Amino acid sequence: MLPLFLSSGLFLGWSLGANDASNVFGTAVASRMVRFRTAAVICSVFVILGAVAGGSGASHTLGQLGAVNALAGAFMVAFSAAVTVYMMTVARYPVSTSQAIVGAIIGWNLFSGSLTDPESLSKIVMTWVACPVLAAFFAVAMYVPIARVIRGTSIHILTQDTMTRWGLILAGAFGSYALGANNIANVMGVFVPVAPFHDITLFGRLTLTPAQQLFFLGGVAIAAGVFTYSRRVMMTVGSGIVRLTPVGAFVVVTAHSLVLFVFSSQELSNALRAVGLPAIPLVPVSSSQAIVGAVIGIGLLKGGGGIRWRTLGGIASSWITTPVCATAICFISLFFLQNVFGQKTYRPVHYELTPAAWERVIDMTAEDPTVRERLEDLYMERFADAAQFRDALRTRLPDAQERIKPIMQLAEMDPIRITAEGVQMIDHNYLTPEEIQAVEELSGQAFTHRWRLAEVLAEQSPAWRKRTESNESEAERMRRLKYLFDVLRGNPNGSR
Repeated sequence: MLPLFLSSGLFLGWSLGANDASNVFGTAVASRMVRFRTAAVICSVFVILGAVAGGSGASHTLGQLGAVNALAGAFMVAFSAAVTVYMMTVARYPVSTSQAIVGAIIGWNLFSGSLTDPESLSKIVMTWVACPVLAAFFAVAMYVPIARVIRGTSIHILTQDTMTRWGLILAGAFGSYALGANNIANVMGVFVPVAPFHDITLFGRLTLTPAQQLFFLGGVAIAAGVFTYSRRVMMTVGSGIVRLTPVGAFVVVTAHSLVLFVFSSQELSNALRAVGLPAIPLVPVSSSQAIVGAVIGIGLLKGGGGIRWRTLGGIASSWITTPVCATAICFISLFFLQNVFGQKTYRPVHYELTPAAWERVIDMTAEDPTVRERLEDLYMERFADAAQFRDALRTRLPDAQERIKPIMQLAEMDPIRITAEGVQMIDHNYLTPEEIQAVEELSGQAFTHRWRLAEVLAEQSPAWRKRTESNESEAERMRRLKYLFDVLRGNPNGSR
């Protein structure tokens, strides 16, 4: 069944290539500075490189939005997003694969009774507004000085055309790489925790992790979409909103690529935090919104008279309908996949205030005894999913909503038993010997909650203790813990 389940991710990759190639080469092709075939070859090569080398992109916030925990469920999430993107592509509207996958994940959350993290969702939605605005700003800031330099120099027209053409090719290559690195997690990310792949070694030296293998397959699917169906959308983006000069096309592609970089660069986010400025949220960025924003910025700079507002209105409406359609398609499809075809679309996650969790709740609410008094009737009562438990907490804590999320984290049940077989599956190239030794010392023990296992590991070894030196090192510790949990559950790949 694995090839069948992965087919939806490949379909989504094809849809992304058919739609989002326009974001990096649409203006160049529409302005006739770069031939379509040349653009397709360059875009395909660099998308695959970006997917394999840059892999995860800004996928951590997307992962927090909803953790798809069954292969059949991952298939339907990717399939629903792919169908949505395909429909918009047929209509010649540049849509965001990020929007489609977000909508599909929300559909899976609704069907499985899982919660959609409002903080992660707000970060993602915020970029849907900030992304085109920032792209427009970059485009205007770049276009003005470049135009002045061109007017103030006596470069021959043929030399200028050659320079512009190479500039478009280089900007498109960079944008293609960034597109692969940033958006490949939207295509194959839901399969990383559940696909039963193993490390493979090529030529005795090059080792590809399971995630890199998935990303390579997704990159090839994107390349197929670029060659077979992207030309129509390229023309819509490149000339359907406002006609651009070759120099304007170069500025638009470069501005788009800079936006992808801004929202996926951990180094830039850390640098801003170090000087006391707000950190940039690292979230999946809509390359379609970035390119459209940059095109509009150039159009407004020239007075706005050439902007085709009807086309722009259609594009904007597609940004609203995309996540809504993906949510509806995913929810309905999951119902049929589970009830008609008998496939397990999610692994149930139960919630219970066990003695260990109840002890932590008492400690957490020591300053307000009334909170735990209102929760006493929930002690040792098991709930089938997150939505039921959240509703029970909301009923009892209407004036203490901020308590609900930490209590739910304590009550979430994820039984894990440490066995010798599980320890042997750990990748010694990923976890350190000190980290693995701490796990081995707990062999034979079982834990009801993930947080309890994390606490015991921290007691066993400093290697597993909370990192205070930087947010990045603490995030890496959390990724290692998640990988360990996945391996101990029987998935040798884990998610890294």
